[in-house]
Amino acid sequence: MAEHITFRQAYAVLQKHAETLRQQREPNIDDLLVIVSESMAAFKVCQERIAAVEAALAEALGEE
Repeated sequence: MAEHITFRQAYAVLQKHAETLRQQREPNIDDLLVIVSESMAAFKVCQERIAAVEAALAEALGEE
């Protein structure tokens, strides 16, 4: 996954993979490793962005 991916792009990856997995009647093991790897990277991006926003809001609101 690219270093400078946006939250929106990472979230779209998660949505796409979730929909792919929902629509499968039978699991496609060949694609599963790619789906899991890309999803974990996208989740990490989303998690980091959310943590940064929470920290900025806490600082702006005078909380710790």
